[in-house]
Amino acid sequence: MKEAETIVALSTPQGEGAIGIIRLSGPNAVKLTARHTNASLLNAAANSAVFSRFRINEVILDEVVVTIFKAPKSYTGEDVCEISFHGSAFILNQALEALLESGARLATPGEFTQRAFLNGKMDLSQAEAVADLIASESEAEHRLAMHQMRGGFSREIAQLRQELINFTSLIELELDFAEEDVEFANRDQLKALIQKIQAYIQKLVDSFRYGNAVKQGVPVAIIGQPNAGKSTLLNLLLNDDKAIVSEIAGTTRDAVEDICIVEGIRFRFIDTAGIRETTDIIEAIGVKKSLEKMRGAAIVIYLFDARESKEEHIGVLDKLNLEMDPATVVIAVANKIDLSDKSALADIQLSAKTGEGLDQLRRLLVDSIKTGSVKSGDVVVTNARHLQALKATGIALDAALHGIESGLSGDLVSSDIREALHQLGSITGEISAEELLGNIFGKFCIGK
Repeated sequence: MKEAETIVALSTPQGEGAIGIIRLSGPNAVKLTARHTNASLLNAAANSAVFSRFRINEVILDEVVVTIFKAPKSYTGEDVCEISFHGSAFILNQALEALLESGARLATPGEFTQRAFLNGKMDLSQAEAVADLIASESEAEHRLAMHQMRGGFSREIAQLRQELINFTSLIELELDFAEEDVEFANRDQLKALIQKIQAYIQKLVDSFRYGNAVKQGVPVAIIGQPNAGKSTLLNLLLNDDKAIVSEIAGTTRDAVEDICIVEGIRFRFIDTAGIRETTDIIEAIGVKKSLEKMRGAAIVIYLFDARESKEEHIGVLDKLNLEMDPATVVIAVANKIDLSDKSALADIQLSAKTGEGLDQLRRLLVDSIKTGSVKSGDVVVTNARHLQALKATGIALDAALHGIESGLSGDLVSSDIREALHQLGSITGEISAEELLGNIFGKFCIGK
């Protein structure tokens, strides 16, 4: 990226009467905008909005509002102009072409946010949160992205790094006085600090299960024998007649999926073919697909008829457990309690027909994703890159702790701590590589 270049991008309007916005950022952003609007913009105050007319070769294209932000008080840290047009595709394309001919360059995906990062307006984890915020589809996704974008995660990482840096500097100072056998960094205090940081990093690692579920959506497979009421339950969860309901066993022969948001978390419910031995070739394919969906699910709802005992299904559950990931949460649900006069042994007792027990099932679904250590306001890890860096930090700190306990020299202990600092720094971008930045910002949309 050439820092001297002025970049331009178009935000496509949505719907009738929408406003289309063209953004410019760079040293000539105001100059290029003034060339097509009004020369007075060159002397306009920062953070001001000016009504003008956008011209191409003195022909008026549209009446616009130009908002001016002066460096460094802008999103990118550079001079920025936002030109608001009437949302005509013709107008916007003509204006964009005119600005490009005047010397601007079309921005690459994520280049505005990349410039913000390079100009110190945000760190790397905050920049990644911008993409998460744009992609958010639920309240929980939005909340986590906003918290990270506002620097909650960054502050925690910065504090951990600073505490380690303080001790590392003392250890490395000892190396300058090696012949005098002095100790500036108290080893017991260093051990206590490392153990405290390890505990916090493990808490962050553990939070990824919840954070990733919020970000990606939680796949929930509804499994059970034919006529257990799986399709009825799916329709109840979705409040829609998504799946065909019939008393004929084996009606569902392919997986039926849809999204439902519960307490701000996206759950992807999957109604599957009934699990049973069958000679019907088509139904057998459906059963096979059911098992595949089950293996990929974070939560499995095993549904059975409340008129039967849970013990009758223990053998089936044991077989299914062998095919699941150990981390998969299994919820045993006794359905059709409206037809039963006895209390079935199950995690939830439900009537998919009347809705009784649905609220308890929804609550249990949410609780199954939220670990006990994740509380409201806590920092939650949602990014796989951050997760890997935290795990690598933990490994380096384990090595440092082992070195202290084994009486290794300060330079060896310091080397392990520096590796931990490197990994933590890679999260916020204090330590970054061009290849990493290209990979991250290349996933953004153009205009951000």
